[in-house]
Amino acid sequence: MEKQLDHFWSLSSADACKILSSSAVGLSGTEPADRLKRNGPNTLKTNKNSSTLVLFLSQFKSPITILLIAAVFLSMALGEYTDAIIILIIVIISSFLGFWQEKGAARAIGELLKMVQIRCRVLRDGVSQDLPIDKLVAGDITILSAGDIVPGDCLLMESQEVFVDEAAFTGETFPVEKFTGVLPADTPLAKRSNTLFMGSHIISGKAKALIVRTGLSTEFGKISDRLRIRPPETDFEKGVRRFGYMLMEITLVLVILIFAINVILHKPALDSFLFSLALAVGLTPQLLPAIITVNLATGARLMAKKKVIVKRLSAIENFGSMNILCSDKTGTITEGKVTIQSALDAEGNVSEKTLRFAGLNASLQQGFRNPIDEAICGVYKVSDPFTVQCEIPYDFKRKRLTVQVNHGDEHYAITKGALQSILDICDRVETKQGELIPIDARRDSILKQFGSLSAGGYRVLGVAYKITDSSRDITIGEENGMIFSGFVTLFDPPKKNVRDTIGKLEKLGVQLKLITGDNALVAASLAKQIGFPEPVILTGAMLRDMSDGAIMQKAIVTDIFAEVEPNQKERIILCLKKAGQVVGFMGDGINDAPALHAADVGISVDSAVDVAKEAADIVLLDQDLDVLSEGIIIGRKTFTNTMKYIFMATSANFGNMFSMAGASLFLPFLPLLPKQVLLTNLLTDFPEMTISTDRVDSVSIDKPQRWDIRFIQRFMLAFGLLSSVFDYLTFAVLLVVMKSDERTFQTGWFVESVISATLIVLVVRTRLPFVKSLPGKYLSMATMLVLLTVAFLPLTPVAGIFGFGKLPFSYYCWMLLIVAAYLGSAELLKQWFYRRLANKGM
Repeated sequence: MEKQLDHFWSLSSADACKILSSSAVGLSGTEPADRLKRNGPNTLKTNKNSSTLVLFLSQFKSPITILLIAAVFLSMALGEYTDAIIILIIVIISSFLGFWQEKGAARAIGELLKMVQIRCRVLRDGVSQDLPIDKLVAGDITILSAGDIVPGDCLLMESQEVFVDEAAFTGETFPVEKFTGVLPADTPLAKRSNTLFMGSHIISGKAKALIVRTGLSTEFGKISDRLRIRPPETDFEKGVRRFGYMLMEITLVLVILIFAINVILHKPALDSFLFSLALAVGLTPQLLPAIITVNLATGARLMAKKKVIVKRLSAIENFGSMNILCSDKTGTITEGKVTIQSALDAEGNVSEKTLRFAGLNASLQQGFRNPIDEAICGVYKVSDPFTVQCEIPYDFKRKRLTVQVNHGDEHYAITKGALQSILDICDRVETKQGELIPIDARRDSILKQFGSLSAGGYRVLGVAYKITDSSRDITIGEENGMIFSGFVTLFDPPKKNVRDTIGKLEKLGVQLKLITGDNALVAASLAKQIGFPEPVILTGAMLRDMSDGAIMQKAIVTDIFAEVEPNQKERIILCLKKAGQVVGFMGDGINDAPALHAADVGISVDSAVDVAKEAADIVLLDQDLDVLSEGIIIGRKTFTNTMKYIFMATSANFGNMFSMAGASLFLPFLPLLPKQVLLTNLLTDFPEMTISTDRVDSVSIDKPQRWDIRFIQRFMLAFGLLSSVFDYLTFAVLLVVMKSDERTFQTGWFVESVISATLIVLVVRTRLPFVKSLPGKYLSMATMLVLLTVAFLPLTPVAGIFGFGKLPFSYYCWMLLIVAAYLGSAELLKQWFYRRLANKGM
């Protein structure tokens, strides 16, 4: 069968159905389920088991972890079995914790994504039903219309003015028209006009098609690695990458320096090497990827409760960083329930004829049904006996839709659409008395009437008609010589709470900009209703004459972009991004996909067309800006909790590593054994795994936050050096006051190091004084567990395995004093740091 379908575009639809054991009414009985079981789901993703294995193995991909594992085997070769096993166990535990957290997060996100599955209409047993795309099989009959994503490689069975975007396959930027028919077997991919390819999407028209190939056997599947373009790197991802580079540079210098010093001082080479690696692990926040993933997954779950579904996890952080939100007005600013105000003739009089023609056009068209058509049909409830002969679907170039209808001796082509687009194809206008006069004699008065209606806040459509010949179908080329009948005026009132919602966004530091295809007069009227007393407006015509540099300057202060063409939306977004803004774009239409891809955060709604939902990072189950503001707050909480781990890792950890580097210069032994350093790192990371549930101060939510590597460097230096000061005080107590031997010194510093690093999190996690911002329940419990574990570890039977000994009671008194002084000093330093350094932009 596969061989017979190698060149399926050279087959008739009847022959292809026969080969696939299908028919015009689709597959029957249990055949779809059997094929799905036999061939697998219609997806390009690999199976779950392999992805789980890859996720687990990825925990060991860090170069430092690989070096540690190699060092373990080297230790075994030299007979140091106990140390080798302990180090290996610690590495495995750390990696397993990361895997467990990331796996749980991935599972949670998978469940959330099921809520926004792309679905497709198919015929099975002659019954039309909506199914998730991954449930479709070869032999299914799919019914497609504007906005639908093509679910597999298909052979067209029926088509009506079908235009498809398949730029990913052919490089052709303009939509390609598709027809039924049979083509030669050697027809190249770009010329297969009877074929629809998986991953392309319908721009306009409607089609009925036979699915021939699914999943990896499709053209998209065969070249998926080349076609699957990685989404643009988010602002947060850039920050993580730059932070990683900074730590790598510091770690490399420290490891080489400390190893060289220890070798020069004639300390054991293997121990010195392991000690250097352990220091690198201590400075490197090993659990950062897992903690970021867990924070993002927690944020996604919280957002789901607010009816906001996250498709791309990293977009959550950008959601919180967003300071400009571009949105269409329909359904977000307005109620999204279009109502017909009136149907008027060319002179502005109420016209039943104009309403009748608009109603026939709206009720008989078979393409993508929109709220305007629904509103017109709701007013025009007369059951006319007209039948459809043919249809020229709406597209974004023509901006109009034509239906050819017949009843008895009446044969019309009726067109409705944007007024200027309608006037362009009219040569006459009908007066109230039914007289037909040249359009040029009334064009100025029609445009004046249009301007007056638009200024009143009404959206205005033009309606035209002409008498046709029922013996043949009208073509696009014959959309001319029509008679202008009149206007249909529509009204979509603003939502009652929209002013308050816009106020919330402003308080969150998010500037709302409207991007609409409506004319400037309608947009200005709406803007004044929702609280923009003097809105700054740019029109599509103005944008065409402006350079990108000029748009970057003007876009920042512009409130409304009106009369915008589909390709201009993407240009506006890109110019705002070039100006240094973090931009969100909210869209739900066929022509919104490029802008959704270009935005830092692409936002769509569950009722959007498939191509918009597929392009979006975030999908709203409720088309409401209030829901959006809740999501922004959760995004900022997620960002803040992630930064808490960064601050901990770059303050206490850096201080401890700096202290170890200094101590190794004057101590005749290693300050801590390699296994002790790794245990320190594991224990101090443990409470941070609960950081995603921590409380967040309002000061961290009130405005957008972004990565600032320079600020992190200053923070690391200030708090790292403070940590080292108290580490050296601990050294003094252990060496000068208590005259400690090697084991006692290592045990004493281990206890102080873990306790101070664990408690400092409670200080650096907030900009407020500690007593005014208490940690969350789980962070408090995890912190307490670590403190008790460390305090009693030297007294347990396993102490000897790690090289620990018992500590005198007097040391605990000294340690409590030092830790209390450290926390108090850190609190004072924090207040000074944020008040002075942060205000200077450092």
